[in-house]
Amino acid sequence: MGSGRDQQAYTANRKAILRNPAYRLAYEDAEFLAGPDMRSMRLQMELLKPEKALERHGIASTVVVFGSARIPSPEQAARDSQPPSARGKLSPSQATPSAHYYEEARNFARKISARFQHEGRCDFVVVTGGGPGIMEAANRGAFDAGMRSIGLNITLPNEQYPNSYITPDLAFRFRYFAIRKMHFLLRAKGLVVFPGGFGTFDELFEVLTLIQTRKMKRIPIVLFDREFWSRAIDFEFLVRSGFIASEDLSLFVFASDSDELISHLEKFYGGVPPQADDQ
Repeated sequence: MGSGRDQQAYTANRKAILRNPAYRLAYEDAEFLAGPDMRSMRLQMELLKPEKALERHGIASTVVVFGSARIPSPEQAARDSQPPSARGKLSPSQATPSAHYYEEARNFARKISARFQHEGRCDFVVVTGGGPGIMEAANRGAFDAGMRSIGLNITLPNEQYPNSYITPDLAFRFRYFAIRKMHFLLRAKGLVVFPGGFGTFDELFEVLTLIQTRKMKRIPIVLFDREFWSRAIDFEFLVRSGFIASEDLSLFVFASDSDELISHLEKFYGGVPPQADDQ
C-alpha cells in the first residue's frame, strides 16, 4: 500500500501528464501544427477552409479587383492634405487626384454587385486582397449595395488588417501567398486592375502568364486608366523587342470609368453571367 507521499507524487505526475503537449489532441496542438512536418496539412487547410465558406454562400463566380493599397479614400485624402486645424473641413471632391481611382473602384463594385447578386445566382462577387486603398474601395462598393464581397488577407511583417467592408463570413487570412493566389482565381471570371505598385504588377502579370501559357481559361482583363498603364509599361516595346507576341496585347483592354469596366465584362460574356463549370 503506497504512502501519502507516493500518492502526492502520483497526483503531481497525473497533472503533468494532462498539461503536457504530448497529451493534446493533434488538431488542438498549435505547436505541433506549426511544425515543418505539417506544412502540407497547413496548405491543405488554407485551401479548404475558404472553399467551404464560398460553397455555403453559393458563390458561383467572382470578379477580382487589384490595385494599390496606398490610394486613400477621398475623405482620408482630404484630411491628410490639410494642417491639423483644418482637417475634416474639406469635401471628398477636394481630395487628391489619386482618390479618383478609389471612387471608380467603389462605383464599379457597387454596380456589378447590385446587378449580379440579384439575378438568381451569386455571380461576379467582388474579391480583393482585403486591405486598404483600392481593395477597401471595392469591398466598400459591394457593402454600399448591401451585397457580399470577399477579402483574402495575408499575414505580413507589418500586419495588414482587413478593411471594414468585407462580408464577415467571407473575410479570410492566409499564411501562404501561393494558396491565396489560387483562391483569387479558382472562381474568377473577370479581373479588373487599377494602378498600383509591385504587388499589383505581380498579380496582373501572373494572370497574364497563366492565360498566355494556357494554364487557365481566358477571362476578361481590364486595366483602368490607359494613360497610367501606357506610361508604366511600354507594351508595344515588348512586342517590338520580340519578348511578347503582338496577339498577347489582345489579352487585356483598357477602361476609363466604372461603366466601361462593366461594359467590357458584358461584352466578353455576351451579357450572360458565366457558368460555374466553365473553369
